[in-house]
Amino acid sequence: MQLFDFDDILIEPSTLTDIRSRKMVSSRYENGMLPIMTAPMDTVVDLQNQNLFRKNGILPVLPRIKNPTEDWVDTELFLSYSLEDFERLFIQSTIRIPKETSVLVLIDIANGHMRDLHTISKEAKKKYGSEITLMVGNVANPDTFYEYCLSEVDYVRIGIGNGNGCLTTVQTGVGYPMASLIQECNKIKTGQSWIKTKIVADGGFKKYSDVIKALALGADYVMLGSILNKALESCGETTRIIDALGNHETINQYDDLAMKMFDADIPLYKVFRGMSTKEVQKNWGKTELTTSEGVVRQQKVEYTLNGWVNNFESYLKSAMSYTGKKELHQFIGGVKCNQISMNAFKRFDK
Repeated sequence: MQLFDFDDILIEPSTLTDIRSRKMVSSRYENGMLPIMTAPMDTVVDLQNQNLFRKNGILPVLPRIKNPTEDWVDTELFLSYSLEDFERLFIQSTIRIPKETSVLVLIDIANGHMRDLHTISKEAKKKYGSEITLMVGNVANPDTFYEYCLSEVDYVRIGIGNGNGCLTTVQTGVGYPMASLIQECNKIKTGQSWIKTKIVADGGFKKYSDVIKALALGADYVMLGSILNKALESCGETTRIIDALGNHETINQYDDLAMKMFDADIPLYKVFRGMSTKEVQKNWGKTELTTSEGVVRQQKVEYTLNGWVNNFESYLKSAMSYTGKKELHQFIGGVKCNQISMNAFKRFDK
């Protein structure tokens, strides 16, 4: 079987569609949220700006913090934990969860294939049941996704080494093409009616069509880092060039002045970094630093968060109208995708 990625496929339109306008299409879930999550990256989302993502229909997933306590829980946004912190707080102790609520938890580690993660995840779901909404990952093997489905994990992040801030596959050779991975995991999910685990495609999305194709192949959510970092409101340090030597001045991206600069086409830049960089390891309190599998770079601010969301929804609704799908859940994994040749891709690549 030859594996493929997003540039290797196109979504096939329906033979005939009754959708006459994008206004007939609903591109959000019933709770009003888009099928988009923030990557848990400290140059994308934090406590200060998470409400802006939520306001725009994007589910915030906050990055890990140093030494979380039992108070580090939330029922409206995902909070991230290391495997050790999760085991200490949720397994060795018992988190008190108000009745008829569920805390949203991400065990945020790079290698979701670790047996310890699988064992602890299974134990946590057995202990807390529906009182914990558990997301784990990352995995790059459809069989591993199935193992977590058996453990009744709620969300699984799939994709290793795809992220724009990640060097894992480049340096180790470990990985699985994202488009094929989504399709294979979706086959497992749809082939067993009892599976409720959601697929979170994480890493490496570069354009709107990548995200839309991921949904078409069966991803319940797409997790974005680099794309959202380029929004003015991301929490990455924001600067502008102040002289011919390229020196930068830090500005407050949440201030009206920043919006005026953006509207005036004054170039603004964001720090973007992968979460396995040594800088991040230090922030987590690690004293023995491991070899970095992430990058640190500057990215130009390209849009506001609301501007990106408006464009994305417009393109997604267009794709749904072409395929005759009025509801988001009908479009996700419910349309046909065809593999194409490189020459065919070049014809569309503008």
